[in-house]
Amino acid sequence: MRIAVIGAGIIGLATADELVGRGHEVTVFDPEPANGSSLAAAGMLAHAAEMSWGQDALAPLMRASAEKYPEFVDRLSAKSARSLGHRADGTLSVGVDAADREALVALSRLQREQGLSVDQLTGTAARDFEAGLGPAVTSAVFTPDDHQIDPRLVTAALLEVLGDRVRLESVDAVTRTGERVTGIRLASGVQIDADAVVAAAGLGTAAIDGIPALPLRPVWGDILRLRVPPALRPLLTRTVRAQVRGRSAYLVPRGDGTVVVGASVREGGVAGVHAGSVLALLRDAETVVPGIGECEIVEMLARPRPASADAVPLLGLVEEGLLVSTGFDRHGVLLAPLAAEVGADLVEGRPVDERLRSAVDPQRFADAAASRARDNADWTPPAVVDPVGAVSKGSS
Repeated sequence: MRIAVIGAGIIGLATADELVGRGHEVTVFDPEPANGSSLAAAGMLAHAAEMSWGQDALAPLMRASAEKYPEFVDRLSAKSARSLGHRADGTLSVGVDAADREALVALSRLQREQGLSVDQLTGTAARDFEAGLGPAVTSAVFTPDDHQIDPRLVTAALLEVLGDRVRLESVDAVTRTGERVTGIRLASGVQIDADAVVAAAGLGTAAIDGIPALPLRPVWGDILRLRVPPALRPLLTRTVRAQVRGRSAYLVPRGDGTVVVGASVREGGVAGVHAGSVLALLRDAETVVPGIGECEIVEMLARPRPASADAVPLLGLVEEGLLVSTGFDRHGVLLAPLAAEVGADLVEGRPVDERLRSAVDPQRFADAAASRARDNADWTPPAVVDPVGAVSKGSS
């Protein structure tokens, strides 16, 4: 099949690579490859530490994709001859005050109920794990099955193996023949024929002419990269997620001597780096790891994450010949192997587990709205008795 992929973030690139591996003729279109939310991602593969309440649909996807990651890493590393910064050190989640401690205990209970491996630690035991933790840390939970990866190394490897299949061009529209999507139109006016189109351009997916309306919203995140002085290395040996008096922050160590600190969650406001968010991140990070105050800030970055209405991805066929793959919110890096495999299966017409397909179906909100509309259309107001005994059907 000839397949056009719109978007060269980690989702689009991983899907393109999967399709190429299955023997298809694939071209990816993006004027700025890997420059969106993938560029700002910290790369935590933390399906355990990021477990939360109300994730009945999302949690199984996170776990399934985490299980696919070792094979994904091995395959891509072999093809590209690159390191991807994959580390299987686990995640240490720490708290500062009593409320933080209670939140960690409750979360660890939920994690155990989901069959995840969890160890509860005192602040002292946590400092035995990570000597860089400060005295403010009073409690911790260790989830050994969490991993991390460097998303910039992943996208660089994917771009290398895809080579000239990636074209630095913008897509204005999808094109149709009859009732089927049969290609795309570039901003230059050139039309590209395709047997299938994969729209994986993050928030930009909804702006492409001809793609049905999608319930996407931008959720901004500010992220910092700090260089640790040689005398303090290693400042951390694994990912640390922190609750600091109810606020969340994380610190992710890299093999090059840097630490990624993030990430704020905000909707609206400034489109660039938000001063208040940076201030809060640095303050909370230093509370947990005092050595942060001695580090050099080498980068401050903000990007909007593409989020759906329920924080579950929008992944599926929206019409014949058109697959959308977006709305991954904070979990695009973690979900990339699963999204690539499921997306390729759907493009090829292969069967996909019905529960999974239904959970990520891009039409689920429209279907729910249509169902409510049908229910309302069939609803008949009850009879209302007025004060003098007259019966008036449908009055209010």
